Amino acid sequence: MTALLLIAAVLALLALRQNLLVVLGVVTATLYAVYGGGRVTDIVVDVWDAANKDVLLSIPLYILAGNIMARGVMAARLVRLMRALSAPVPGGLAMATVLSCAVFAAVSGSGTVTMLAIGSVMYPALIAAGYPRSFAIGALASAGTLGIVIPPSIPLILYGVMTQTSIADLFLAGVGPGLLLTAVFTSYAFLRNRRLRGGPWDTREALAALAGGSWSLAMPLIVLGGIYSGHFTATESAVVAVVYATFVEMVVYREMTPAVLGEVVVATTRLVGSLFPVLMFALSLNVFLTYQQVPDAVVGWLAGQVTSPAAFLVGAMLLLLVVGCRGHWLFQRSCPRCRSL
Repeated sequence: MTALLLIAAVLALLALRQNLLVVLGVVTATLYAVYGGGRVTDIVVDVWDAANKDVLLSIPLYILAGNIMARGVMAARLVRLMRALSAPVPGGLAMATVLSCAVFAAVSGSGTVTMLAIGSVMYPALIAAGYPRSFAIGALASAGTLGIVIPPSIPLILYGVMTQTSIADLFLAGVGPGLLLTAVFTSYAFLRNRRLRGGPWDTREALAALAGGSWSLAMPLIVLGGIYSGHFTATESAVVAVVYATFVEMVVYREMTPAVLGEVVVATTRLVGSLFPVLMFALSLNVFLTYQQVPDAVVGWLAGQVTSPAAFLVGAMLLLLVVGCRGHWLFQRSCPRCRSL
């Protein structure tokens, strides 16, 4: 009976468009009160234990580094370089979009920051070049997801924190899938737009773009190279990314003023301030479920129902497809301006 009331309360909160923090707070507090012996105060302990992890400092720092690049000119110069290198290829602008997202993802660690930074430059360019609007949006939305796969990835950091897995090992495991997805997206962009004629090769533009974008191109090499060589931890590499981006934008390119940098810091702080409370409640809920052995029970039930690995993968993909479609419908319902997407 309690479970049904909890589900009804969650559905009611979602129908009233309550913040995710409220929904998670209600669910976590109810579970602790009913099934956790009434120890609701344990949530405070869980939140403190979750927040008292040094690796979580890397999340706001990676986001800050990506926002500095996006607000400055490092992202634009990176896009210019990719456009110059892919100019002669049919569908080269679409391929440049994917490659720009892949390189930028190797710094920001966030799919949202990657999509916004590259999309603000590439979306108008794709439309002006004659690409269909649906393809331009799809290309940016798809390539933007490289930010959650290619290291340093914020979701991989969260997974490592929740499962006590080595962040460096997770980053290393994300390299292969990230490169594979980049190759698939780039190949599709070429095949889909192979009838679009490419432009002439401009050696002078390519050299100028390489000279202007070399600082941007070196950033992921420094960040990831430091991690894999053992010189940096994930948190230290995030600090290096912020310092490097700030130095390049303010000293090398001299395109960012202290006032603009302050605005970027404030905007990043607001974003992180809305993200971390949700993360803390989610981690507390994860602690409760683990203590109650809910994941083991679910795994045991699935093992009895599904005996084929292929059937499990197909079922998981269908579930994610339904959830994704439902999420897109809710997104459109809650954002009238986005219904045309």
